[in-house]
Amino acid sequence: MGGKGKVFAAELIGTAVLMMGGPGAAVLASYKTGFLGVAFAFGIVLTVLVYAIGGISGCHVNPAVTLGMWLAKKIKTEYLPVYWVAQFVGAAIGGFVIWVIANGQSSFNAKNGFAANGWDQLSPNHYPFSSMLVVEVMFTALLVLAVLATTHGKFPVGFAGLAIGGMLLLIHLVTIPVDNTSVNPARSFGAAIFQRGDALSQLWAFIVFPLVGGFVGWLAWLVINDEPAIPV
Repeated sequence: MGGKGKVFAAELIGTAVLMMGGPGAAVLASYKTGFLGVAFAFGIVLTVLVYAIGGISGCHVNPAVTLGMWLAKKIKTEYLPVYWVAQFVGAAIGGFVIWVIANGQSSFNAKNGFAANGWDQLSPNHYPFSSMLVVEVMFTALLVLAVLATTHGKFPVGFAGLAIGGMLLLIHLVTIPVDNTSVNPARSFGAAIFQRGDALSQLWAFIVFPLVGGFVGWLAWLVINDEPAIPV
């Protein structure tokens, strides 16, 4: 398997595991752990993944992160579709695994909730569209900025997982009540295709706005980065 094949496999597996660890905790365990447990599940699973597959694909497991890395010339243009296809397919696989497990309980119905993102009636605390928009743009920007910061030559070796996982944990602690926290189009896709209904009709926003956030995160990185650009 060549370079693109290994990247594809790593991102597919990684995004599937992210879905099983994050939305999986929300679907299967949140009745016991609450928002706090779900937030820690997202942070822990991303931390582990950074150390597990970071050396293979960079552990983007998020189309918005891939966009930021591409804009920063950290990956080649020809790899962009490889990452994105792998991430969406991996999210669907991870979502399917959780759906199969949850269906083992007779009272389960994915239409009543499958960790999908949303606003108004789909928001845990009924926040409006405007609140969701700000959350997805600004907090995705923070995540992408954190990822790009770990690529700086002076960043302490071996601490990327803690920085990135810690940022995702913080993001979820703050924003789960608003829209169930996306900051990741693939994660939103992997939940919405099983919850369906309004979750699917609102999915577009959780693809568009995190990608806008990825762009904003890259702009922020341009402002603070002091390393010369490396042509790719």
